[in-house]
Amino acid sequence: MQPLHATAVARRTPAGWRGVLIQGPSGVGKSDLALRLIGQGWRLIADDWTHLWSSGGALYAVAPATIAGQIEVRGLGIVAAPVQSFARIVLAVACTHEAVERMPEAASWIWDGVTIPQLRLDPRPASAGQVVATALAAL
Repeated sequence: MQPLHATAVARRTPAGWRGVLIQGPSGVGKSDLALRLIGQGWRLIADDWTHLWSSGGALYAVAPATIAGQIEVRGLGIVAAPVQSFARIVLAVACTHEAVERMPEAASWIWDGVTIPQLRLDPRPASAGQVVATALAAL
């Protein structure tokens, strides 16, 4: 299984553990956004590289064994983080530093024939973590 360049985090919901795949180019702030979500009680699935697979019409994520339980904290290095070993991925977040529309059209992301909603987001504002949490709760 080839890993995807993305970070994945999960949160316990009434439907069980649900994950968010955070995508974007190197340096855009994927790990920083994940770190802020972890500070709000989320758990890390994988940082920077994520194994994805589909089963029964759903997507799932797990960390490559070599990086499981670790997250890069810029300016500090690699540290341990609270972990959820795997989770169903229900939302993709496309990180960008470009302006994001206030009221965008619905977007989606497809992996291995499974389509999930996609949120385009600048991860730098302090509210970015809350935006992700709100998007997850709305699903």
